[in-house]
Amino acid sequence: MTFDWPTALPLIFAGLMGLAILIYVILDGFDLGIGILFAVAEDGEQDTMIAAIGPFWDANETWLVLAVGLLLVAFPMAHGVILSALYIPVFVLLVGLILRGVAFDFRAKVPSGKKHRWNRIFFLGSVIASLAQGYMLGVYVLGLDVGLGGMAFGVLVAFCLAAAYAAMGAAWVIYKTEGELQKKAVRWLRTALVLTALGMAAVSLATPFASPRIFDKWFVWPQILYLSPLPILSALLFLWLWRQTFHLPKPDDRHALTPFLTLAAIFALGFAGLAWSFYPFVVPDRLTIWQAASATESLAIILVGTVVVLPIIIFYSFYAYRVFGGKATDLTYD
Repeated sequence: MTFDWPTALPLIFAGLMGLAILIYVILDGFDLGIGILFAVAEDGEQDTMIAAIGPFWDANETWLVLAVGLLLVAFPMAHGVILSALYIPVFVLLVGLILRGVAFDFRAKVPSGKKHRWNRIFFLGSVIASLAQGYMLGVYVLGLDVGLGGMAFGVLVAFCLAAAYAAMGAAWVIYKTEGELQKKAVRWLRTALVLTALGMAAVSLATPFASPRIFDKWFVWPQILYLSPLPILSALLFLWLWRQTFHLPKPDDRHALTPFLTLAAIFALGFAGLAWSFYPFVVPDRLTIWQAASATESLAIILVGTVVVLPIIIFYSFYAYRVFGGKATDLTYD
């Protein structure tokens, strides 16, 4: 029995691209969320919050580069269709990321009296990037519908994703800080959780009605039985985490990382639901994974490079989080 490379390689790259997107949403989600939370933080608290993401935020965005790169080289037809439909929000996303990067460095170089200006730009860049990502997700869920309905749903998902990122940011602040800021982060998390839960519920309810094919994948027997743990477990995790916010922070800082890990699990469950909804399409109801994939020979060459690069990215990420673990300290740019 021979291995069916033309069938397997597109699946492998679809899995790698999905994994890169999920890791990006979780990791860059918390530093985008911290930027959003600048709106409710005081000046001294903003310095501590920046220190909490300083060693990680550049590395977190590597996963976005990897995901887009895999889309371009492994699924060029899908890359063209998706970016053609989402050209403007992609441009807006890049503007937001550029504003964040500039503000991150400049806020530490300017006189203290002008730092608040760059703090506002960092907040603005974080909000723009988060809203752009959410809008693109909403439009994609509805099959790249850029009509009035698709745009309206995109705006809804944009605000919901921003709330989810704020929740991730608050959870990270709980883990990386202590004292009054940590207590504030617990209150921020409690509020953001409500908005995040409403947002995920809206997306979960709308996705099956985006097309008859997706509806049939969720609401026919026995699939509905097999898939029911995804929304049920997500709801239980939301409820459990929301109740935990009334008992945090705990003595000796126990379970400080638990809110972040719980939200990461919720994100993973939501991503699994979306992946099941759209499989085997990479462009909803237009192009399957195999129709959009590059030639088998090209994918084989790309796989060799991926096998070399991906472990390096994973190793560096684990190493950075291990070295800079613990509570945030004063951040220097020298």
